[in-house]
Amino acid sequence: MKASEADILIVPGLGGSGPDHWQSRWERNLSTARRVEQTDWERPDPVEWPAALIAQAKSAERPVVIVAHSLGVLVCVNAARHLRGVVRGAFLVAPPDPAGAAFPEAASGFATVSTDPLPFPSFVIASRTDPYCLYETAGDMANAWGSLLLDAGDAGHINTVSGHGPWPEGTLVFARFLQHL
Repeated sequence: MKASEADILIVPGLGGSGPDHWQSRWERNLSTARRVEQTDWERPDPVEWPAALIAQAKSAERPVVIVAHSLGVLVCVNAARHLRGVVRGAFLVAPPDPAGAAFPEAASGFATVSTDPLPFPSFVIASRTDPYCLYETAGDMANAWGSLLLDAGDAGHINTVSGHGPWPEGTLVFARFLQHL
């Protein structure tokens, strides 16, 4: 599959991925990409956020590919059972650990995360130095979801703070992911 053959839904986490974040750059550079907007990026709602993703996915005109980061990964995973047959694949980057000490209080409504296998192919890209999730925990999540785990090495939270604005390596991995769908 090519990016032009899919509706690529960008699912940011807490704060909404600012203008220099790789998700925002991908949204600007991929003609079929669009952001799943939320009412309040600072106060994530565990019902509204997945509902927004489900509604946008179900209204898509082409096969849907999700590109989620951080809390957006949990949004995707918790919405997955409603996306069976709608989503072609999910590219899940830097999932946070809701049981971790650094998990934001504002996101406490996402403390329960589905451990059911996802009904579509998925990659989990995790860093060995992510302050929001131990690599081993990300591996356990990927295993539960039936996802392929990819080691991003020493990459922090794979966001602008960790130096991942453009993130060319991610672009290459995403292209390979699309080829397998």
